[in-house]
Amino acid sequence: MENKPETLVILSPGFPANEADTTCMPPMQLFTKALKDVCPGLNVIVIAFQYPHIRGEYDWNGIKVIALGGQNRGKLHRLRTWQKAWTVLRKLKREYNLMGLLSFWLGDCAFVASCFAKRNRLTYYTWLLGQDAKAGNKYVNWIKPPGHTLIALSDFIVREFRHNYGIWISQVIPVGIDPTLFQTAPVKRDIDLLGAGSLIPLKQYHLFVEAVAFLKKSFPGIKAVICGKGPEMENLEALSKKLDLANNLTFAGEQPHAEVLALMQRSKVFLHTSNYEGYGAVLAEALYAGAHVMSFCKPMDKEYRHHHVVKDTKEMNEEIARILKNTRRGHDPVMMCTTQQIAKNMISLFAG
Repeated sequence: MENKPETLVILSPGFPANEADTTCMPPMQLFTKALKDVCPGLNVIVIAFQYPHIRGEYDWNGIKVIALGGQNRGKLHRLRTWQKAWTVLRKLKREYNLMGLLSFWLGDCAFVASCFAKRNRLTYYTWLLGQDAKAGNKYVNWIKPPGHTLIALSDFIVREFRHNYGIWISQVIPVGIDPTLFQTAPVKRDIDLLGAGSLIPLKQYHLFVEAVAFLKKSFPGIKAVICGKGPEMENLEALSKKLDLANNLTFAGEQPHAEVLALMQRSKVFLHTSNYEGYGAVLAEALYAGAHVMSFCKPMDKEYRHHHVVKDTKEMNEEIARILKNTRRGHDPVMMCTTQQIAKNMISLFAG
């Protein structure tokens, strides 16, 4: 009898189009690579629903990726994407010994995965990764997920999901960082304030720009950088011009993941102005890069050194000023969790 390889199938809305595509979901890239590192004998296959926008199969760091090319089109196109995913899953079930299905986010990937897993008596989990825990997620009613099939990204997500849907999630697995991606040589902290992420209303980057203007009164030579792209870019640039920050604030645009990490290691304070954050891999990365991190959200119940949680903009501005004035603030790395440990925790769920 043929020995079929033991295989974990990941279903995701998107996945890097190639190995150079480091800006596409960096935390999920690192996690997927770590699965192979900690369990070399495990066969991992990714089904990408919407991105890349072309349909086909390709190899990504030794992992097979099957792109469905959904392109985020709605209605009938989305239904066809689900049908393609179902066909792929049936084929994979014939060819491999499926240890289970893991879907990123509680969305259409989770819907297809849960239906297929129930039909074929397979183990499956859905990893809630942020905004999918908010109220109004139609897929919760469609799937009616038992709590034991869900994994929360953070303690905050556990509470948010229970508040909105009355479902208790017992498993918490955050995203991790790969320490090998950080420079080991000491670097000059020549950036006072750094922000990185999608320039969308949820992230409230106008508060970042206004913070630079406030701090400029006490620190005339303040240097701040925002990395990222998005629909708010034009508004933010206009606000920066209005507040006369041309010599203080740089909009760096979207940067490769390695460059963002390097900028973190040059920064004194990493400011995360989002009004909602399931976990925020950038928080973990900035802490390990030695920056002091400022945020409104506290994803984990555990306290971490150099993570300053503030309740409003007044407290945020005052706390940043205090940190910048403190010449003995320290920039030693703070580790939250490694990708390797996260991968081990995830595999243990399917192996149990």
